[in-house]
Amino acid sequence: MYNIIFVGAPGAGKGTQAIKVAEALGLIQVASGDIFRQNIEEKTSLGQLVQSYMAKGELVPDEVTIDMVLERMYRNDVTKGVILDGFPRNLHQATELDEALAKRNEAISKAVCIDVREEELVNRLSSRRVCRLCQAAHSVGDKKCLRCGGELYQREDDTAQTIKHRLEVYFKQTAPVIDYYHQQGKLIKVDGSGDVDKITKKIVNALK
Repeated sequence: MYNIIFVGAPGAGKGTQAIKVAEALGLIQVASGDIFRQNIEEKTSLGQLVQSYMAKGELVPDEVTIDMVLERMYRNDVTKGVILDGFPRNLHQATELDEALAKRNEAISKAVCIDVREEELVNRLSSRRVCRLCQAAHSVGDKKCLRCGGELYQREDDTAQTIKHRLEVYFKQTAPVIDYYHQQGKLIKVDGSGDVDKITKKIVNALK
């Protein structure tokens, strides 16, 4: 199994790149947000557990999230490996994930950090639009979702007032995760500025 993690600040394009790189390498993209929604919609035991925490206004424990991620990673449609998009978000999740994978004689193969300057991140986020159906990100000029045709809208946390705070939280939480994989010799840093397809090519070449 070739298990890859995509790390990047909000607006860095990790979701877009995770989809494109997964397709190029024959891997399955696993987005933590999609897993939550799917389990809740399908009313799985994990989904019901997540909903119970959310109903009480409590954070979902890392152990529950990891169980969901692992369940998705080992479904029958995963033959070569996965790209984890949006998880782990902090050092505790990263170490817990490693321990859970080790019990299966598995490990994270590489961690791809998509690096974008803060000024550009702010510009991207303030002009980003998201699909109501599949949550795919689009630029402000798009009229409908290019993936599923759904309606586009601006998320409340993509407004100028909240972007700076989101970036501060990201850098505080995720910097230790980047260091963690760097110390393991698994980190690949890629410049996330410029043409989307060229960035995809850089990532694919680095992973190959």
